[in-house]
Amino acid sequence: MKRKKRFKVHHFIIVGFLLIFCFIILYPVLWSIMTSFKSHADIMTNKTSFFPKRFTVEGYIKAYQKAPVGKWFLNSVLTTTITTIATIFTGTLIGYVFAKFEFKFKNQIFMLLIITTMVPAIVTIIPRYLIIQKIGLFNTLGAIIIPRIVTPFSIFLSRQFISDIPDSFCEAAMIEGAGPFRIYYDIILPNLKPLIGSIAIFTAMSVWNDYLNPLIMLNDIDKMTLPLGLIIFDGQRNADMSATMAMANIVMIPMILLFVFLQKSFIKGITSSGIR
Repeated sequence: MKRKKRFKVHHFIIVGFLLIFCFIILYPVLWSIMTSFKSHADIMTNKTSFFPKRFTVEGYIKAYQKAPVGKWFLNSVLTTTITTIATIFTGTLIGYVFAKFEFKFKNQIFMLLIITTMVPAIVTIIPRYLIIQKIGLFNTLGAIIIPRIVTPFSIFLSRQFISDIPDSFCEAAMIEGAGPFRIYYDIILPNLKPLIGSIAIFTAMSVWNDYLNPLIMLNDIDKMTLPLGLIIFDGQRNADMSATMAMANIVMIPMILLFVFLQKSFIKGITSSGIR
């Protein structure tokens, strides 16, 4: 009985601490959401209040009136979707090659690929900028998409995951006459659902929240993405706080929904490195 009572007390202490930490983390997010439903006058007169006196969507209306938010949203959706799909394809395909094929200097090439993850992204900004200019993609969405369609992280994660798929699966398919790409499509990909969910979340969050690359590669307002547009929007004189928070929520909510839908695959893909 005493052990059971101690366990309960210990359990409640842990849950209490977790709730406190969750509240600390979530409070700014909840405050941003609540503020977006306040009027500008309500914010100015009740700066410390958490809930609005009267819920209103005028902040969202003003955000769409002041800036091409719809265009920015479509640009973000387009770049994020294309980059994520391309990264999943290239990562799993190259990972499949490293995991299931033998060729000269395979380990050395893979090690070189992993070493590139140690290079800070800021170091490659100038070379990427010059290359993008020379190939004529500057000030286009392709300048954001193309440099990110192959990532060492997705290749590494895919290689580790695919290595745990039994070779007998591939050998049986080869006996039946399947080629390498057919094996990849029919055998490898169906077993990579948790991995694909993890890569999708990591890639989508990275591209969707990216501010630096659009800042350097894009000039026209109509071609900007949401994070870049948010900074410009917030930097305007006499910025409306309710509209600014509405814009921030437009940036934030899609990634929250993406994680909610893919959380099971994400957790399974991170906690396991292959088929068990």
